[in-house]
Amino acid sequence: MEKKAALVIGAGDALGSAIARRFAREGFIACVARRNGEKLAPLVEKIRTEGGEAVPFGVDARKEEAMTALVEGIERDVAPIEVAIFNIGANVRFSLLETTSRVYFKVWEMGCFAGFLMGREVARRMLPRGRGTILLTGATASMRGSAGYSAFSGAKHALRALAQSMARELGPHGIHVAHLVIDAGVDTAWVRERIRASGRDPDALPPGTLMDPASVGETYWALHRQPRDAWAFELEIRPHGETW
Repeated sequence: MEKKAALVIGAGDALGSAIARRFAREGFIACVARRNGEKLAPLVEKIRTEGGEAVPFGVDARKEEAMTALVEGIERDVAPIEVAIFNIGANVRFSLLETTSRVYFKVWEMGCFAGFLMGREVARRMLPRGRGTILLTGATASMRGSAGYSAFSGAKHALRALAQSMARELGPHGIHVAHLVIDAGVDTAWVRERIRASGRDPDALPPGTLMDPASVGETYWALHRQPRDAWAFELEIRPHGETW
């Protein structure tokens, strides 16, 4: 069986981890990347314990040279990148007057520019092969701006526009580009901390309030498996109990 790589940029402890594990269970070599590569050890061990293959990479996805080298190295030393997933969150909350230019620019770098670098570099390899999947993680902020989220909404709106342009340009050449709007909190330690900080008990939330990372991972896998004559560009996903 030909080896294929699934690259996950932003392989955090919850959603990124679940996505990587899902593709690894299907025989993909999970190439997992985050800025602090040492934090990937538990994920790599878990994937290998489950019988999969994983290769960790510490990389700052905002740096052009680093992203170019990452993709080149995977293609040369690991396997062709069949699937690339951009999953950097960059969620911050500041009032407009508290949002410094440094914060705004950094959030845009993390939430959009890094997605552009990943998309461009993997597209350079996928185009000659005439196939591939590029999935970009969006949020409620991709669709509407909210008070306190000028930086985050700006980055996520830009990522959505980037995904649209990529899909229209690359789709006719056999590359499936899709954007996922995750319209709810994913059940992570960070989300639970924010709920506690707001004065609520996350354990007392009604069922269907938070999304299971594994469930979201299934959606990414299903998108990759779509036949070419029925590709989705954008999916909005949320728990059944979410008000929208």
